Amino acid sequence: MPEPDIDALVFDVLGTLVDEPAGIRAGIRALDPPPDGPGTERLLELWRRHVDREQRRILDGERPYRASDTIDLEAARLVAGAAGAPAAAEELALSARTPPPWPDAAAGLARLAEHFPLIGLSNASRTALLEINARAGLRWHLALSAEDARTYKPDPAVYRLAVDASGRPPERLLMVAAHAWDLRAAQRLGLRTAYVARPVGDPPAPSDRFDLHADGLADLADRLGGARVPPG
Repeated sequence: MPEPDIDALVFDVLGTLVDEPAGIRAGIRALDPPPDGPGTERLLELWRRHVDREQRRILDGERPYRASDTIDLEAARLVAGAAGAPAAAEELALSARTPPPWPDAAAGLARLAEHFPLIGLSNASRTALLEINARAGLRWHLALSAEDARTYKPDPAVYRLAVDASGRPPERLLMVAAHAWDLRAAQRLGLRTAYVARPVGDPPAPSDRFDLHADGLADLADRLGGARVPPG
């Protein structure tokens, strides 16, 4: 598929630019006593199930909006309790803010920023997103949190934050993510889409039709080589 004509890039953060599970896994391994390998993965899955369930309840109107900090603390309390270390819950919750960046993240963003405005768009709270960006060395022209829409992706209201901030029609924006569900939601609002493969992502289904598929940010930059920010 030819490279789309675009004016700005909109990036998912968790999973796409940082290894979210790795940060939480490190927090779980730091518990005293530390769980064994299989135990760590079971606790990580407990955390992820809670976050997914509670965000879905908010999206379905079954629960008032709560920022990611609250939901992460709830998940940390579940995990710390299951691990026999309930007093460590608050410290464990902070591990959601310390995911390591993928090796190509900082350099890839810097390269793309030479040609496009970059917008980060994350389900992480404003506070969490600030710390994630700072720790991972992510540089944006603008970083937006779903907290500003008081909902979570894939609610269209979150993607509208980027559209409204850019001042451009949605078809002039390229949503970049490692999660097919994220790209499908952006696509429904009219954004162009680029899937970037990551080990922790959600791969496209055979029926998905995204504008670009890339192995990483260097590959994405190569594929966008002919698409430049228009003058003015």
